[in-house]
Amino acid sequence: MQKAVYFDNAATTWPKPPPVLNAMMRAVREAGGNPGRSGHPLSVRAGKTVYHARETAAALFGAKPENVVFTLNCTHALNLAIRGVLRPGDHVIISSMEHNSAARPVAAMAAERVISYSVAPVSADSSETLEAFRRLIRPQTRAVICTLVSNVTGQILPYREIAALCKEHGLIFIADGAQGCGILPVTMQDGIHLLCTAGHKGLYGIMGTGMLLTDGTVPLRPLMQGGTGSLSASLQMPEFLPDALEAGTVNVPGIAALDAGMQWIVRQGADRMLRHEAALCEQFIAGLNRIPCAVVYRSPAAKYAPVVSFTLAQESPDATAARLSAAGFCLRAGLHCAPLAHETLGTAHGTVRFSPSVMNTPQEVSALLNVLRQRA
Repeated sequence: MQKAVYFDNAATTWPKPPPVLNAMMRAVREAGGNPGRSGHPLSVRAGKTVYHARETAAALFGAKPENVVFTLNCTHALNLAIRGVLRPGDHVIISSMEHNSAARPVAAMAAERVISYSVAPVSADSSETLEAFRRLIRPQTRAVICTLVSNVTGQILPYREIAALCKEHGLIFIADGAQGCGILPVTMQDGIHLLCTAGHKGLYGIMGTGMLLTDGTVPLRPLMQGGTGSLSASLQMPEFLPDALEAGTVNVPGIAALDAGMQWIVRQGADRMLRHEAALCEQFIAGLNRIPCAVVYRSPAAKYAPVVSFTLAQESPDATAARLSAAGFCLRAGLHCAPLAHETLGTAHGTVRFSPSVMNTPQEVSALLNVLRQRA
């Protein structure tokens, strides 16, 4: 089997840094008890492992440790936030670049006639995007749900300006940070009330991990009820965080790995990592621009994280990705679980997505471009 060259980091980062794998295995070997459920050493050790990860996340994103809730993934976190905040009769605004992890729960609540929603069109001009959100605000509007970075194109939305708009109108700002956290300098001080993110993407943790961070000002109804290890004599869920939103046993090995991933990013320097990945994207775009049939879905007026969507005129995105896969390159084609974004782009059949990480090299990008040119 040939060695895979991996450019699908917007789906999940790979390979994982050695400290991440080591932390996961150490948690399995040495912290195998159930955190908060017992007083014996293995349970206490597991509890300390989880709390240390809360402290790491709190420091990275400007939150309090008790306001860091561990989830299964970003989708889980978004469902906790959306269904935990919205009430019957509420109106919510989402962007036209939303991933299904935000769009589907909103659409489901609308189909149940619980809420109504509007979609703000995103353009390359940040001021136009901001104005689109502003125009959709109604008296019933309770929240704005917006991705920080498009998972399809990598476009960075004007999230700080959107946060300021929410503050101006007394709205709750729920941010999908799956593609931005660990890459951009995102903090709760940007004006975000509820920040949802994946653990396995830019934070370099393993799959099956995510987080919901809150500024502590927004009451949240739990999506699930169950054991927490606290207030066990009551049949009601605790009202305090993080227990109120962490029903059942948390993924201690996954949380330990996520903790190690966040610490690894701090040591490496997120700015340095971003510069490296951005340079790889610029190299790739320059190469695509020399292929006559290639279309790159970027605008000079917008800002982008290290993600590039493209198509080849004579080949479907799926066929391009399959050809690249046969040559040993891992890229994702299709709608990327974001049909609203592709409707916005006018790419009904999807695109091919190139998303490097700090682990990739210019030589790998050159090799990928060589394979693309063979068809062109």
